[in-house]
Amino acid sequence: MARRGLLLSAPEHICIDPCEPNAPPLIGRRRLLAGAACAALGAASSKAHAFGDGGAFNPRILLTGSARFSGKRASAPAHWSRQVLRRTSAPARVRPTVVQAADPQLLAEPFAVWSGSAPPAPLTLSELHNLRRFVALGGVLLVDEQAPEKGAFVAAAQRQVRRFLPHGSMIKISRDNVVFRSFYLLGRATGRVQRAAQLGAIIRGGMVQVLFCSNDLLGALAIGAGDVHTFEVTPGGEHQRERAVRLAVNIAMYVLCSDYKDDQVHAPFIMRRRAGSP
Repeated sequence: MARRGLLLSAPEHICIDPCEPNAPPLIGRRRLLAGAACAALGAASSKAHAFGDGGAFNPRILLTGSARFSGKRASAPAHWSRQVLRRTSAPARVRPTVVQAADPQLLAEPFAVWSGSAPPAPLTLSELHNLRRFVALGGVLLVDEQAPEKGAFVAAAQRQVRRFLPHGSMIKISRDNVVFRSFYLLGRATGRVQRAAQLGAIIRGGMVQVLFCSNDLLGALAIGAGDVHTFEVTPGGEHQRERAVRLAVNIAMYVLCSDYKDDQVHAPFIMRRRAGSP
């Protein structure tokens, strides 16, 4: 696929050109999402047809076993989508969904977030089979630790991931990886706390299959009544929260438009939209 890019002088972010919308299934499903996202970014007149909500970014919560998603972080996915809409003009679901690991609907969209504070129950055979298919089709799974001081969820989730990706080795990725450059230029990972400066990742063929975040990204995004943030962010306060939001936006843009070179940029339209944002 031919690609063109131009670096802008703004120090905090880079953007991407329209992506090819007509690729076949599997990884092509993410390119179809990219077509919808980049059409919106460039204010294109034609609509890209894709799975999900018109190709919208959907930070779905992955549920395994008898787990439920409730409590103070339940507001985080919707706030994530709103930030994507406000900052990038990419399409995003304002009412994100949840999906069971064994549900065939897992395969309908390319992103899911597996979050917890305690070790999850071992995955069932049907869950393992479905998750194996999900990543084989180009899906991205984010594993997010809610209790970074313990790290029990991410550690146990890594063991479960090895069951459906036995040949995938986790590596640490940081500022040179495209996830840290897909919209904002970020120097490190962060979240509600600052436990790890890098994200863990399983990468195959240059494409991220699984991301591991030890900093409670959803905790930084959670918001309550009156748009008051639910959790304090430590040690960096609101500056750190802003960095966590930027990381979340980068992950969304990676999912939507992942097949591009690191130095590509969005249309100037986005720059104008972002002129007054932090």
